[in-house]
Amino acid sequence: MAQLIFDFNKESNIRDWMIVDDVVMGGRSSGKIRLNDEGHGVFGGEISLENNGGFSSVRYKTGRIEVKDYSKIVIKLRGDGKEYQFRIKGETGDDYLYVAPFSTSGEWEEIEIELKNMYPTFRGRKLDMPNFSNDHLEEIAFLIGNKKKEKFKLVIDRIELR
Repeated sequence: MAQLIFDFNKESNIRDWMIVDDVVMGGRSSGKIRLNDEGHGVFGGEISLENNGGFSSVRYKTGRIEVKDYSKIVIKLRGDGKEYQFRIKGETGDDYLYVAPFSTSGEWEEIEIELKNMYPTFRGRKLDMPNFSNDHLEEIAFLIGNKKKEKFKLVIDRIELR
């Protein structure tokens, strides 16, 4: 039985989805999140490499969600053929987070991410710690940062545990 983490639809309140771009360190990338006419979440924008920039992300604090009965996160989305990262935090206050890179095809697809394969990072550096093994998560995020100047668009339908 799947557990919904977030379902984008015409009634979705996306106010709590927060953009964090490289401007936090002087960069010039710009990302936005919005609902399209179908009610899907659209995370899009432009990546700039100016001023040592190069990433855009969108984060959502889920509240505490128990994950011990699930092995993976499944995301229904339509990307733009680019590489992205899905990220989770076990505790909102942790400095580090867990990452799973994924590729998009340009078509609607379900991306399956095994929780146990999500590895810990801090500011883009892999940490010498075990992979994700928490009983719960408190934050999810999408990030693009492919070390190139590019426009991006990720259309998200739903995110769930299975």
